[in-house]
Amino acid sequence: MHYIKYTHYHFKTMFIRQLVDSFLSGEEENGIITKNIKNEINGNWISAPNSIHEARLKAKAKRRLRKTSSRDSGRGDSFSENGDPSRGTNGTVPPTSPKSKLLDRKSRAGKGRGLPKKGGAGGKGVWGPPGEVYDLEEVDVKDPNYDEAQENCVYETVVPPLEEGAFEKTLTPIVQEYFEHGDTNEVAELLGELNLGSMSSGVPMLAVSLALEAKASHRELTSRLLTDLCGRVLSRSDVESSFDKLLRELPDLVLDTPGAPQLVGQFIARAVKDQILSKSYLDGYKGRVDCVHARAALDRAAVLLKMGMGGLRIDNLWGTGGGQRPVTQLVREMTLLLKEYLLSGDNKEAERCLRELEVPHFHHEFVYEAIVMVLESKGEKTFKMVLQLLKFLWVSSIITVDQMRRGYERVYMDIAEINIDVPRAYFILEQFVDKSFSAGFICEKLRDLCPSRGRKRFVSEGDGGRFKLESY
Repeated sequence: MHYIKYTHYHFKTMFIRQLVDSFLSGEEENGIITKNIKNEINGNWISAPNSIHEARLKAKAKRRLRKTSSRDSGRGDSFSENGDPSRGTNGTVPPTSPKSKLLDRKSRAGKGRGLPKKGGAGGKGVWGPPGEVYDLEEVDVKDPNYDEAQENCVYETVVPPLEEGAFEKTLTPIVQEYFEHGDTNEVAELLGELNLGSMSSGVPMLAVSLALEAKASHRELTSRLLTDLCGRVLSRSDVESSFDKLLRELPDLVLDTPGAPQLVGQFIARAVKDQILSKSYLDGYKGRVDCVHARAALDRAAVLLKMGMGGLRIDNLWGTGGGQRPVTQLVREMTLLLKEYLLSGDNKEAERCLRELEVPHFHHEFVYEAIVMVLESKGEKTFKMVLQLLKFLWVSSIITVDQMRRGYERVYMDIAEINIDVPRAYFILEQFVDKSFSAGFICEKLRDLCPSRGRKRFVSEGDGGRFKLESY
């Protein structure tokens, strides 16, 4: 009995022939019948020149064989004596994943420290490692897309001009927000970002139109805004043309604001005083005005300018808005208001003056000054009139619960210092607080917080050694 020893080469050749025969048998089943002339020279397949398709199939089979053999060669492949391939020492097949090797970004040369390639700067969408600074790319003159006319181009952001329909919608929120914060620089920056063009003359007209329907403090802010914008965003010609339009549209403005002619006249006088309108502006309208309202506005401006020459401060024409005033000025005006009330006794006039101050958050100062005036007075007239005024302002909701409470609490805190100048301050305060509670504009808790001065009288002559306690 003879044994034939097969080498690895013999098995490989037999495997190739079996693979090719399987391909050819498949072709015959599909109805393809060809006559092949097979020869093998140095391990290469040679097909007849009349069968190109068969040669392609053989080449494809050979490529597959090389691919599988190259994969299996590194896995410790071996064949047993009976021809069964076995992998590994115990015949088990180690799990391998070619996809994991393809996605592995580590170096395959066996060198390095296992760090990512290119320092982490490789891959899609990556322009380079973090912190890398790129220099300006030099223009290639030999580039076929090179254009000599574009070499010295300067690129700028162009803002399209503001349309007439969007002018009022864009500027109205800006002006209304300015009435809240009063920062003219912010308005100038916002207008500078817009391409107003020839419509810049409409800015003063829109601001004045909104101020006519607002409060006196807003009119003062509008006059300041026009003064600050002139020279930065607006020109004097823009301001003049804007007031010209206002005078022409006064008949329509009177329908919504009956006092528009007088208010526009005050705006003109203030603009002339602030030097954003020329002094000869009024002279240009003499004998040329047919509208009654425009004539009334110009007459009002002329009268105010003449009074300004006589000492009237036109810059304080509108007064100063509540939040814009200093505290000392507000205290002074509240004191004058109370003194005028004690002379006239007109509750409604006092209410109107307090409203015009536009400081509802500072009404506690009014309550404080009123009570201190009662403590410093010597007669009962001030006592009764102030009590009547506080009740009237409480009923009309001008002074809120919080402001009334804070005013009384401030008097409670300062009563010790007031008592130094007014010895009977504690006694008068107790009476006023009791009357206020009876009138119904302070609560019982606030009444009970009223401080009372008490002292102990120690032993004196004629007391018989008794200890006395009195309070007043």
